[in-house]
Amino acid sequence: MAKVSVYNMEGKEVETIDLSDAVFGVEVNEHLVHMAVVLQLANNRQGTQKAKTRSEVSGGGRKPWRQKGTGHARQGSTRSPQWTGGGVVFAPVPRDYSFKLNKKEKRIALKSALTSKLQANKLIVVDELKMDEIKTKRFQEVLNNLKISRKALVVLNDNDEKVVLSARNIPSVKTALTNTINVYDIMNAGTVILTKEAAHKIEEVYA
Repeated sequence: MAKVSVYNMEGKEVETIDLSDAVFGVEVNEHLVHMAVVLQLANNRQGTQKAKTRSEVSGGGRKPWRQKGTGHARQGSTRSPQWTGGGVVFAPVPRDYSFKLNKKEKRIALKSALTSKLQANKLIVVDELKMDEIKTKRFQEVLNNLKISRKALVVLNDNDEKVVLSARNIPSVKTALTNTINVYDIMNAGTVILTKEAAHKIEEVYA
């Protein structure tokens, strides 16, 4: 069990809690973490790029000049790739970049990502995140109190609209729920902030 300090919104330590080694103390599998990141980026690709090959470009049915005697190099079609307006060699076509990972591999990757953040002291647990009103300035004050200056991923147990909307206008902050966290967001964040409820919920789901 890893002992972790719990802070309040003023940045003061209020207690310590134990985080389960089954989630926050596993052996980090870098390969599966990498595969999970590639998976998400690949699955986000639209794959709608398209260019025409020489067979798809209109025109070019007639030989531009006779084979011999002109002084020009021989040409068979004005739609050849070397011509302006011609087709593209090995043109890209729409395709699906997505692939799949097993559920077990995804779980290991997520636990590895959380463990790596804890080991690097880039995981902070707060007792709660509550806002009286939607106020970006107030949320920025909380980040300053916690000494967070880089990208942050804030993980909540419940979809608190006031907290989510207060954080939305800060470019370096992303919010997520315990059931929507993913390896890419965890690894992309400089610091992961968990509410105490969220930490317990993640232990309950992934342990």
